[in-house]
Amino acid sequence: MPKFAANLTLLFTEVPFLDRFAAARAAGFDAVECQFPYEYNPAEIRRRLDDNGLRMVLHNLHAGDWQAGERGLACDPRLHRQFRDSVKQALDYATLLDVPQLHCLAGVVPPGMDLRRVRESYLYNLEYAANMCRPRGIRLLIEPINTIDIPGYFLSRTEQALDIIAACDSDNVFLQSDIYHMHSMGEDVTALLRRALPHIRHVQLADAPGRNEPGTGEIDYPHVFALLEELGYDGWIGCEYRPLAGTVAGLQWRDGPAIGGVPPANRLNPAA
Repeated sequence: MPKFAANLTLLFTEVPFLDRFAAARAAGFDAVECQFPYEYNPAEIRRRLDDNGLRMVLHNLHAGDWQAGERGLACDPRLHRQFRDSVKQALDYATLLDVPQLHCLAGVVPPGMDLRRVRESYLYNLEYAANMCRPRGIRLLIEPINTIDIPGYFLSRTEQALDIIAACDSDNVFLQSDIYHMHSMGEDVTALLRRALPHIRHVQLADAPGRNEPGTGEIDYPHVFALLEELGYDGWIGCEYRPLAGTVAGLQWRDGPAIGGVPPANRLNPAA
């Protein structure tokens, strides 16, 4: 059976963030993840985890100034100092919260900047962060994000991510595969999960289009879950979607013989 983690940034938004831990436990989750925990005292998050018998399995490094359009710091060579500060902050949180892996957002390509320079900055920062994470037993993850939701995002395709991992001078950089982003970019999800599995340490889901719960769009999630089981994936699957009609009501997809009895939809690769 898949192991699902509730993404507390997008799920249970009916209640304040710190109350979402109890809501996730009440809904049957054993683990949670979030995008950015930095507005909250890590000791208070630790208490909420312990009080509810939950594990936090993932959070992101800081993305920079979101309101100003920043979506990560790693690919911008002008932001190395800020990036290193974000690594320290993320490690402080992850260490206190026993988080085993951190996602490093690549960021948006600065206008007019040479892509070779952007790639060099990304590799340099990934190697630094991965080496800082290793002594604490924390894995560093990278995630391709579709360029519809974030135009100009540097890392947008799985093959590109595999190339970055191969180019890194570190054995502590791994892949976070988000089925929603893969499908949104027209990728062959089945083929790429098979190819990338040795590098995958975390999976996330949402249906497409809309980024809502499984069963609301085109992606055949019973097939995805069966494939991950066939491939021997035993990591967490983060539920990073926006519920259409309330979080608890939208969790019906988890129940039933096909992990929610989600009917097969169109196909995983719309271009196939």
